[in-house]
Amino acid sequence: MGLQVEKLENNMAKLTIEVPAEKLEEAIQKAYNKNKNKISVPGFRKGKVPRQIIERMYGKEVFYEDAANELIPDAYAKALEECEEKIVSSPKIDVTQIEAGKPFIFTAEVALKPEVKLGKYKGVKVEKQVIEVTEDEINAEIEKERESNARTIEVEGRSIENGDIATIDFEGFVDGEAFEGGKGENYPLTIGSGSFIPGFEEQLIGKNKEEEVEVHVTFPEDYHAEDLKGKDALFKVAVKEVKTKELPELNDEFASEVSEFETLAEYKEDIRKKLTEKKEKEAKNAKEEAVIDAIIADAAMDIPDAMMETQQRQIVDEFAQRLQMQGLSLEQYFQFTGLDGQKLLEQVKPQAERKIKSRLVLEAVVAAEGIEPTEEDYENEIARMAEVYNMEADKVKEMLGGNENAKKELLEDLAVTKAVRFVVDEAKETKARKSTKTKSVKAE
Repeated sequence: MGLQVEKLENNMAKLTIEVPAEKLEEAIQKAYNKNKNKISVPGFRKGKVPRQIIERMYGKEVFYEDAANELIPDAYAKALEECEEKIVSSPKIDVTQIEAGKPFIFTAEVALKPEVKLGKYKGVKVEKQVIEVTEDEINAEIEKERESNARTIEVEGRSIENGDIATIDFEGFVDGEAFEGGKGENYPLTIGSGSFIPGFEEQLIGKNKEEEVEVHVTFPEDYHAEDLKGKDALFKVAVKEVKTKELPELNDEFASEVSEFETLAEYKEDIRKKLTEKKEKEAKNAKEEAVIDAIIADAAMDIPDAMMETQQRQIVDEFAQRLQMQGLSLEQYFQFTGLDGQKLLEQVKPQAERKIKSRLVLEAVVAAEGIEPTEEDYENEIARMAEVYNMEADKVKEMLGGNENAKKELLEDLAVTKAVRFVVDEAKETKARKSTKTKSVKAE
């Protein structure tokens, strides 16, 4: 296989890849074998038509597209191994020569890793993070626990109030006609939740069980159903049941039921400890981000569009996988949000840009400081991966050992992680700005 690399402007390059003629012939024959059962020619049984007959009838190029698709992935992968440049984008492929008896030639236009000119990366100044847990924050956590342990009781002797759960039947009409999706039965609606159209829930306040109500609302201009945007609607509602939540009393007994502690004071202290740990982790992450942002701001690099587009698509693909794990497709997400593929790509562009710049400046720090992962770093990461994937450490090593690129990428990631620790440790914290804080809680 032959490879030529031509550097272009803006950190782009064109790879010209040549595959020997005999490999092209093998791919054409493979394409013929795959397709011969689909081709009918008078006088021949299906699947028995000689290749030469098919090529005479439909032209020699009849199998070229399948042959090219067969050759390109493997040839491009080998070119990547051979190429000394660091390629950071998906390729734009263009076939320049495909003809039986001649070498198969195609080009791949790719982005190259841009050079980074580091500015200041040691002694970067960042604002010191103040970690403080307030009484209001602790009380909010306790209220969440009380809510989750509340019991629902039927309302007697009063009308609907904010926070009540009204079980309703409803049907909606626009211009006197019922519309699709506007009907429901035995629907438990929490008043004040904001889960229905603005103005709907408020009109049920003061109503009673077994009362029939007409609710007038206007659909928002940005409503997801195009035919209902901005339309006035009438909902006929029947209140079938009204319930309310009864929160448990806040005392030692409550604390012992929802935690391992016997007293409310001990329970509060445990919440304070957990909130402190959470805020310490958040402060650590915020400091890292602030330091890296400062280094990025003082560095210079020219990111090729193709590199950006590749990162954007990778973020969208990962997002689609997370949606799939929740039982949603990307198409369903587009229906719910009104977005499309192009809009989503544009939406993730700032995230993609920061991800690229972060990686590039940290790799530049690795090079500038000669940072290398130790054997201990490698062993610790293997142990972590083994735990995550529920595998033996030796099996993880065996898996990486059979894939040089995977092991190389792992070592590069470990070096970048060490670079993060290096620049954060070198950073200088400045005094935080004063802010109004709620008094910290003390265990009683």
